[in-house]
Amino acid sequence: MMTILDVRGVSRRFGGLQALSDVTFSVPKGQIVGLIGPNGAGKTTFFSTLVGLIKPDSGSIKLGDTSVVGLKPHKVAALGMTKTFQNVALFAESSVLDNVLTAGLLRHDVATAREQAMICLDRVGLKSVAHKLAGNLSFPERARVELARALCTGPKVLLLDEVMAALNPVEMQEIMDLIRSLRDDGITLLVVEHHMRAIMTICDRILVLNFGRLLADGTPQQVANDPVVVEAYLGRSMEAKS
Repeated sequence: MMTILDVRGVSRRFGGLQALSDVTFSVPKGQIVGLIGPNGAGKTTFFSTLVGLIKPDSGSIKLGDTSVVGLKPHKVAALGMTKTFQNVALFAESSVLDNVLTAGLLRHDVATAREQAMICLDRVGLKSVAHKLAGNLSFPERARVELARALCTGPKVLLLDEVMAALNPVEMQEIMDLIRSLRDDGITLLVVEHHMRAIMTICDRILVLNFGRLLADGTPQQVANDPVVVEAYLGRSMEAKS
């Protein structure tokens, strides 16, 4: 299977804090890969490093055959890798459609970007609120707009940072179904998520970060049964984190 993302020896230090330490793994095209770990493990820092928001001190990151280290985020997005943001920042005084349209301008003219934005809003179940002001949305709706905006960049690899936060069980199931359908469309996904039951259900593979190091890499079952992972993160039982 073709490798779409290859990460080798990525490290990053902030002053006295070693945020990432020699992180190495590769992702085949079409996988859903979960990234878990305790708070402060380096998950968001790692995602930001992948998309060019943070430059690693050392190591390589390749999207397909292209190195993305040192590229600006919009260049990385143009190559096909983008992320959602945990702290969603929308243009509150603009419509939902215009918020998503801006991302489509990466690849399209305004008219085509508007068409693509409507397609992406429909995909995340928000077509009916396309002309509503973004500032009037609920938190779960705002998270979906953020996802639609990321989709509108036309990603090959999509990094989802806590897209299921604050969702009820029905909304979580809808997002899980959407993630699977995106994979079926050929998008490769990396997912940071604290809802353990969700991530164990949708992911083909789980990476575990702890203090910036890759602690484990395996199937959900392998990771859930790894004593080192259980001690470091999962705790007494899966129930405790679900």
